[in-house]
Amino acid sequence: MSVAPPASSRDRILVVVGDAALARWVVSLVEALRRSGAAAFLRIARSEGPRPSSALATLLGLEKMLVAGHRPGGADRIGPDELDKGLIEPADFRPDIVIDLDEGGERLPRATRLRPLYDGEPGETALASSLFFRGTPRIAIERTAPDDDGGRIVAEGTASLEAASGIGGGIDAVASRVATLLLKALAGTGDGAPGAPAIPVRPIGSRDIAMRAAKDVARAAVRAAYRLCCHGSHWRVGWRFATPGDDVWTRRDLAGGRWNVLADPVDHFYADPFPLHWQGRDYLFFEDLDHKTGKGIISVVAFDEAGRPGPAVAALEEPWHLSYPFLIERGGEIFMIPESSANRDIALYRATGFPAQWRRHTVLVEGVEAADATIVEHDGLLYMFAVVRDGVGGYSDTLAIWWAEDLFGPWRPHAGNPVLVDDRAARPAGNFVRRGGALYRPVQDCRRAYGGALGFMKVTRLDREGFAQAGEGTISGGGAWPGKRLHTLNYNGRLEAIDGFTLRPRFKPAADLVDRWYRPGS
Repeated sequence: MSVAPPASSRDRILVVVGDAALARWVVSLVEALRRSGAAAFLRIARSEGPRPSSALATLLGLEKMLVAGHRPGGADRIGPDELDKGLIEPADFRPDIVIDLDEGGERLPRATRLRPLYDGEPGETALASSLFFRGTPRIAIERTAPDDDGGRIVAEGTASLEAASGIGGGIDAVASRVATLLLKALAGTGDGAPGAPAIPVRPIGSRDIAMRAAKDVARAAVRAAYRLCCHGSHWRVGWRFATPGDDVWTRRDLAGGRWNVLADPVDHFYADPFPLHWQGRDYLFFEDLDHKTGKGIISVVAFDEAGRPGPAVAALEEPWHLSYPFLIERGGEIFMIPESSANRDIALYRATGFPAQWRRHTVLVEGVEAADATIVEHDGLLYMFAVVRDGVGGYSDTLAIWWAEDLFGPWRPHAGNPVLVDDRAARPAGNFVRRGGALYRPVQDCRRAYGGALGFMKVTRLDREGFAQAGEGTISGGGAWPGKRLHTLNYNGRLEAIDGFTLRPRFKPAADLVDRWYRPGS
């Protein structure tokens, strides 16, 4: 990950992997270590006897045909002859640190060892077992010094599988966050903590593979049929005027006043709503995505004196996808930071003709694939939260923070970046709020699916060196807000807005029937 702290240029690192588990992601790890400043090389350990990964290799091969469509991925096996010879360990190399990816008992050089664990167990077999039988595993990086009797956990996290296809895609997603956590462990200090009890590894058998393949074929058929008649992913915006004390943050549920649905065209979806009360009038900004192009713009509706929303008007469009229109006021002007991860920057826009005319004002952070940037002022500084990735893995599990003394920068990376790798508690879901003297942030819980639920987090530490938060429950759709998912919450003391995932037929008569049946409070 681009936000991970660099390894010391003095670090000499050896990555050890068994030949049966040599995959593209291992090569990417060595390359990432080198980019961070370390002298890193690879050792391929020879597997003796039956190969423990033969069943997994069969499964990955089937997925290539049935799920991945033969697209390349990090879990793809490679042979030693396909490697750049410059990656292989020189004969006279003496490492300071060994990253142990081997599960065959290779004799390692005397050095500090870092070993990834998956639900407490090492090796690719444990990773595949966790993904196959339980879902995304808890990743822990265990550090063992040469004279230690046992290891200590120095970095932990949980990868999001929202963009993963099959077990191979899951390995790719988890491996990308293993690389992030290894870089963090290399730059970190402290003694760490004891590891949690391991979950026993359950080997994947031939019967398991056959059942999985049958399910994959059935799922593919269902998805194909669904997309013939419905849009694959459709979000809608809900809004209501709520008095303080009857809002979601106070109630910690979606009950209270009735939610209104912001009417959308059949071929567009609306998401990421941000309300604003400005110069005596209420506005709602949101992502407006065209299903035909898959590209989002920022649109806005203005409310009249009776509290009724007007038509949606395009407010901001770029050649790249935009979403999550975070709004902030400074010096009597309104600024917006829309998500522009496709352009690899975090940019600030200034309203030149509010509400529907905006101009790109400055770039706050360059060269980063960041989503859902959200700013809060705390103890005299501004802090900007966003989830980041570097082209691999999920979009919702890795939280980075930047801080500044002024909105226009300079913005400096937090000392602990990435401060969190957690698919349930990393991704911003709207504005921070203060209640009872405490600071809170809504987050997306993406454990079961992207935007699967919304979590309430209390910030217990936020400064330039540290960050911590504690969960205070989650909510999801159903009842007052029908639908399977929920991933944005904003309230400005007057207008409260959420969004949610819904069934959306492609044809308007059918869509109208669904709207009448599938409405809040029904």
